[in-house]
Amino acid sequence: MPERRTPGAVEAAPVGDHRRAGTLPAGDGRRSAAASVAGAAGDEHRPATASAAASDGEHLEPSATAPAPVAETAAALAAAAAGAATARGDRRVVVLVDGRSGTGKTTLGAAVADHLGAQVVHLDDVYPGWDGLQAAADAVVRDVLGPPSGYRRWDWSASAPTDWVPLDADAPIVVEGCGALSRGSAPLASLRVWLEADDVVRRDRAIGRDGEVFAREWDRWAAQEASFIAAEQPAHRADVVLRT
Repeated sequence: MPERRTPGAVEAAPVGDHRRAGTLPAGDGRRSAAASVAGAAGDEHRPATASAAASDGEHLEPSATAPAPVAETAAALAAAAAGAATARGDRRVVVLVDGRSGTGKTTLGAAVADHLGAQVVHLDDVYPGWDGLQAAADAVVRDVLGPPSGYRRWDWSASAPTDWVPLDADAPIVVEGCGALSRGSAPLASLRVWLEADDVVRRDRAIGRDGEVFAREWDRWAAQEASFIAAEQPAHRADVVLRT
């Protein structure tokens, strides 16, 4: 959801440990994602659950794991993304981190970017207002990962588009936010991550972070998330699914 925060701010939401993990199909450069993240997802304070998904959306068999800090999860994801990019012959490492509001996308995305030395695009800066989720998802494919290699920033205070933010088309990049992982963006990514959490937990986190402004818009934004998920099936396109 649109957090209306200053660039660089992160969500205070944990990342979970694995419920199910395994390797991806042979020949896929992302096969290391499941294996390397399997023992490196968790929260320092509250264990949760997660899974690794094959590229066709099929979840894999259970694997015992131990909780670990977000930093360790991010390091494993970054290593998996770099390995996948090399195996696929990608020009650059591209990581997509998607999930509904309050799942910890910004926290994890920033941590992964730190390990990769990557640019970060927060979709909160791209959504053109409270009804802009689909527009931002389109912009990821067309502008952020497309030839323009940049995006039009949205000024939440003025409720209007503002400056064009250029991106380095050859440098690693992490795109985080609901709408990042779609039919169009999935083939362009080295690693695709989907975050999940219980609805009550998500709402408590999001409202605790953004206050009354988001409380008023919660249903409006949630309806767009639901429509996007139904149309694009991001969890089934993910290489790794984490429950936070």
